[in-house]
Amino acid sequence: MPRCAAAVFGEVMYEIPTTPDSLLDALAEAALVIDLVADRIVAANPRARALLDLEDSTGAPFSPLVGASLPGFIVLVDEIAHRGEAWSRDITLASITGRPLRVELRGRLVANAPSLLALTLLDLAEMERHDRIAQAAELHRSGLLEWRRAQEFFSELERQNQLILNAAGEGIYGVNADGKTTFLNRAAQEMLGWTAEDLLGHDIHSVIHHHHLNGDIYHAHDCPIYQSFRFEEVNRIEDEVFWRKDGKPIRVEYVSTPIYDQNVLAGAVVIFRDITERKESERKLREAMAEVAALRDRLEQENAYLQEAITTERAHHNIIGASSAVRQTVQRIDLVARTDATVFISGETGTGKSLVATAIHKASPRARRPLIHFKCGSVAPEEVEAELWGQVRGAPNGATRDKPGKLELAHSGTLFLDDVEELPFEIQGKLLAALQNSAVTRLGDTREKPLDIRVIASTTLSDKQARRSHRIREDLYLFLNVFPITCQPLRDRQEDIPLLAAHLLKIACRRLNRPEPVLTEGVVQQLQSYDWPGNVRELHNVMERAAIVSQDRKLVVELGGVGPLAETGRSFRTEAQMQDLVRVNLIAALRETRGRIAGPSGAAALLGVKPTTLYSRIGSLNIVEADWT
Repeated sequence: MPRCAAAVFGEVMYEIPTTPDSLLDALAEAALVIDLVADRIVAANPRARALLDLEDSTGAPFSPLVGASLPGFIVLVDEIAHRGEAWSRDITLASITGRPLRVELRGRLVANAPSLLALTLLDLAEMERHDRIAQAAELHRSGLLEWRRAQEFFSELERQNQLILNAAGEGIYGVNADGKTTFLNRAAQEMLGWTAEDLLGHDIHSVIHHHHLNGDIYHAHDCPIYQSFRFEEVNRIEDEVFWRKDGKPIRVEYVSTPIYDQNVLAGAVVIFRDITERKESERKLREAMAEVAALRDRLEQENAYLQEAITTERAHHNIIGASSAVRQTVQRIDLVARTDATVFISGETGTGKSLVATAIHKASPRARRPLIHFKCGSVAPEEVEAELWGQVRGAPNGATRDKPGKLELAHSGTLFLDDVEELPFEIQGKLLAALQNSAVTRLGDTREKPLDIRVIASTTLSDKQARRSHRIREDLYLFLNVFPITCQPLRDRQEDIPLLAAHLLKIACRRLNRPEPVLTEGVVQQLQSYDWPGNVRELHNVMERAAIVSQDRKLVVELGGVGPLAETGRSFRTEAQMQDLVRVNLIAALRETRGRIAGPSGAAALLGVKPTTLYSRIGSLNIVEADWT
């Protein structure tokens, strides 16, 4: 093979020494030879041709590859001529196809041919890739060594303390700086259901600590255990979840502590205990306490209701009378009391419907539970729903506190709906649904509560009036009218008047701390001759008024509030007696209107005075709510 090659460019011919294996081709880097005078590439190895996209190794001009960096290349050539060799990374080349190249140029003049420049081109992008690969390899080697060292450290720690670790009742395990399990004691294996072979060398967080109890993913970077060896801090956690091998969670509390190997952070040790049973006991205790609190609140509400509803002296506490009407009423009470049947009591105002309802409840199996008395006409129509169903704080009606309704208070007891025809018509339908479904939901709440109540209702309407007046829904009337009881007016049972009058007079005198006058036959006859439009309630007022105005045990009875009966023989009264009469008359009006003062049906309208005047008289006469209830 020839030992030289000739190249002719222009009028100059050069001889480039060669060997059987071209020196340029043998170079690992991209290399080429440039004729500086002719601006031609004299030779280029395959790496250079590939880098510069050259199809032929010779003959191509070089300056277009330098482009705008030509001044810098000239400076590099001058430095090479002066020093014999030089390098630069400040010159940007471009391939024949225009692809920009980031390279490091290294140049040297060819011996015996001063116009020839030998260049090597180092691809900087490729060098950076090599650097990254080398760094990664180094990190891998060092990490592997560190991991092995940490593993050895933990293994030695485990060997030294194996007896202590296995004797501990708490679960104990260790993790290295990569979160891999390095040891775990027997208690940890028993609590978690995982064996040492399952966990050693594996990411323990992804095995036992991957989700919260509600199902949300528990990311490792949020885990306090990982923070122990990432931020070198001790973490005490009182309520988290570890997951057993069988997929069941256990509630745990644990302490995660960083540990060191020769002052170098090696990982963390976790000591945990199973608190599932304790948490369950706490939950049951909270539920029991909540139930006790709810029961306490309910009893307080019932007590408040009973304190409000029951006065120290009622008109009478037993059914008084010997007439056939009273005997028939008592007989029907005895028939129905021991059952849970719904009772519908009808009768005029003041005939003792509330007394019958109370007697039924007291003789029933529910007697130990409250009788909740709801006067349907005593509440404004817009407030009836909240009174019956109750409310929660923030309900649409602007409630500021939780409050049970009469339906809920009557649970396990008896609900007495007095004057049921006074209920708003739309409320009657909702009431029927609640009674039929045996469930109640407070206003503003979504939770339905069961109802177990016995219902007693009353009305001042007769059977025909109830059906024709349309004041009671037909379906509600049919639901309530299971066992009807009719209370006869006082004018139809005059033989009961002496007994009732004596009973009511005794109660009034005891209440007012007055001596009890003698009820004479003459007074009884005049009482029996009166029509009693207000029935027993009016008789109660008359006897209380008589207890006030009677002096020296001589009974003074006034009917309708006008003049004394002939029993006293007097034609005048003292100022104190007049004040007593005014007070009794005012109380009677308040009792008639159930305490309502203003409005068309209020006491002020009945007495023909302004509400402000009536308020003033109530204050001056020291009249309180207990006087008219």
